[in-house]
Amino acid sequence: MTDHSHESVPSRQRRRYPGISSRAYEHPADRSALVALRRLSGFDTVFKALSGLLPERSLRLLFLSDSVRVSDAQFAHLNDMLRDACYILDLEKVPPMYVNQDPRPNAMCIGLDEPIIVVTTGLVELLDEEEMRAVVGHEVGHALSGHAVYRTILLFLTNLALKVAWIPLGNVAIMAIVTALREWFRKSELSADRAGLLVGQDIKASMRGLMKIAGGNHLHEMNVDAFLAQAEEYEKGGDLRDSVLKILNVLPRSHPFTTVRAAELKKWSETRDYQRIVDGHYPRRDEDKDTSVTDSFRESAAHYADTVRTSKDPLMKLVGDIAGGAGDLGGKLRDKFTGAAGGGARGGGGATTKDATDGPDGTWRRADPEEGPGAES
Repeated sequence: MTDHSHESVPSRQRRRYPGISSRAYEHPADRSALVALRRLSGFDTVFKALSGLLPERSLRLLFLSDSVRVSDAQFAHLNDMLRDACYILDLEKVPPMYVNQDPRPNAMCIGLDEPIIVVTTGLVELLDEEEMRAVVGHEVGHALSGHAVYRTILLFLTNLALKVAWIPLGNVAIMAIVTALREWFRKSELSADRAGLLVGQDIKASMRGLMKIAGGNHLHEMNVDAFLAQAEEYEKGGDLRDSVLKILNVLPRSHPFTTVRAAELKKWSETRDYQRIVDGHYPRRDEDKDTSVTDSFRESAAHYADTVRTSKDPLMKLVGDIAGGAGDLGGKLRDKFTGAAGGGARGGGGATTKDATDGPDGTWRRADPEEGPGAES
């Protein structure tokens, strides 16, 4: 990593967030897990010691030898974006960044001791300057949040699971960990999407970037409002069978679905929490040590309770019915899975699913291997 130069300022006038803590933009589920880890004395030291078996040096040498390192001499426009992002989020050091030849749009932040950022040629060629700026900010957000370590572990375990898949039961324990890490990482992607917006400071560019990741470089054929409407249809459409299929579809993914990310980011950009950050009122890094784990978990629990209460997904509505004491649960389940009408009217005056869940819409968040916006971002 190179020392961050505070003389490098954004190419256009953008707000800067001195000393900002990653808690300012982290999704509640992501934040509660990270706060708990940070409060464990010596956790990072022990974790990295146990991670010593991971081939990080080999990984770094691989990118150094077979990718193009971003600098003033190579991909200078990306280097400027990287410096801008680190300046805006007040990241102390600028991570090394590489461009890797791969037609699939992807980006990722990995590394144990120090994060490195990798973007593919497919992503660089797909996005315009402002869209790419949001992606770079997304990856710098991962670095600031400390996600790189756990992302590296996830990549390693995923590869290991493939190698031991032939061993009876040898894959079970590893895949259990991988599944848990993927669930956390999907939440972390929503956090990093928010960081990308704080850096790019252009919600339209963020929306365009996610839309391109989903549909390619055909903006003249796409519409942001229609794209967001897809997320609405995805959330509330179908019956319980579709809800189960949604869960099965997302389990193998490291990123949330692109339409969902776009809707979540748009929703967050319209909240008071976002506006407070823009106005300069946000948690500071020097206050992280005083963060309450209990308060963080309470906030996360409240978020999920509100998500269940306001969700339009059939399964979440059913959960809300159960929590609200809706009558004749057996009848509701039968009607939901068979698609029969009137499922909420059974059970002697019990509330219908709609009655039990009427209320304002819930909250969003940020992609699959966006592993760069769209792949790994």
